[in-house]
Amino acid sequence: MLSFPGQGPLTPDDVVIGPLDLAARIDEALTVQAVAFGLGADEIAVRRQIVLRHLTFPGARALGATGAGDGRLAGFVYGMPNDRTHWWSTVVEPYLRGQGYDDWLDHSFVITELHVHPDFQNRGIGRALITTITDSATEPRSILSAIDTESPARGLYRSLGYEDLARQVLFPSAPKPYAVMGAPLPLRRP
Repeated sequence: MLSFPGQGPLTPDDVVIGPLDLAARIDEALTVQAVAFGLGADEIAVRRQIVLRHLTFPGARALGATGAGDGRLAGFVYGMPNDRTHWWSTVVEPYLRGQGYDDWLDHSFVITELHVHPDFQNRGIGRALITTITDSATEPRSILSAIDTESPARGLYRSLGYEDLARQVLFPSAPKPYAVMGAPLPLRRP
C-alpha cells in the first residue's frame, strides 16, 4: 500500500486521473518517479531542473493519478508537442534517421515522463494516464523513449500501438540503452 506520513493508505479504487500542476507538486511527483524508476537523490535533483524547464515549453501539460479524497499522487505523466531543437530530439534524431524514421520528430506529441508508484502498477493507471493525455493532443502521432528491455512498460506501450522506431539509443550519462517508440493517435484501446 502507498501511504504517506500521518495519513492512511491510498487504495487503487480511490484514484482519479486529472490535470496536475506539476510545477507546484514537483517534489511529490519526483518521489513517485524515484521509487518507480529507482533513482537516487543526485539524479532527482537533476531531473527536477529538467522537468521545471520542460514545463515552460509551449503545449507542455501534465496529468496526475491522485487520491479522490485527499489528492495524494500515485502516478503522473507529462508531455508536449515535439520540437527538433529540444535536447531529447537532437540525441534520438541520428538513430531515427538511420532507421528511416526521423520524420517522426515532426508533428508528434512526446511523452516525456510516465511513472506510477509500484504499489499501483498493473492496475490500468499508466494506461489511463497516457491515453488521457494523448487524447487531447492535436498531433497525429506520439513518440516516447523507454529502457530497451522487455518490461511491463514496453508491453503497455505495444498494447497501445507503439512500435519500435529505433533501438539501442544511447543517452549521455544513461547507464542503459533506450528504444524510441511511436504510435498513431488516438492510441489503440484494448
